[in-house]
Amino acid sequence: MVEILTVILVIAAVGLIGLVLIQHGKGADMGASFGAGASATVFGSTGSGNFLTRTTAILAAVFFICALGLSHLASRKEKSEDSLLQGPAAPAAQELPVQAKPAPASDIPADVKTQAPAAEPVKPAPVEPKSEASEKNSEMKANAEKKADNTEKK
Repeated sequence: MVEILTVILVIAAVGLIGLVLIQHGKGADMGASFGAGASATVFGSTGSGNFLTRTTAILAAVFFICALGLSHLASRKEKSEDSLLQGPAAPAAQELPVQAKPAPASDIPADVKTQAPAAEPVKPAPVEPKSEASEKNSEMKANAEKKADNTEKK
């Protein structure tokens, strides 16, 4: 039942999109009445408007009925199914964490008791001296800041 309603809902949605895109807006009739379009009457042609309007209304009604039907069917699910909002059906037994006891010193082999030598400290990367271009950039920034300060004071 859900699959049938879903198929009808999708067909109605695609039909509604197509019909709405085909229809002329009220502004198009207004332009035709003032001579912007070629029409047989003074107020524009509305011959196809009635058919498209009725078909759009029927498809909209089918769409809403299918959407309400699907929501009703979704709300009537069996209560035994788990949901993310309901949580697990039965609470899981809580287990206490087992604390590991350290091994006695006599059980540890002699070669494991010794520690590895400390690693050498990391040397920082060498710093390159500033180039002429970076010095000029810093001078230009300082000059721009001074000019901005002078304009703010005025």
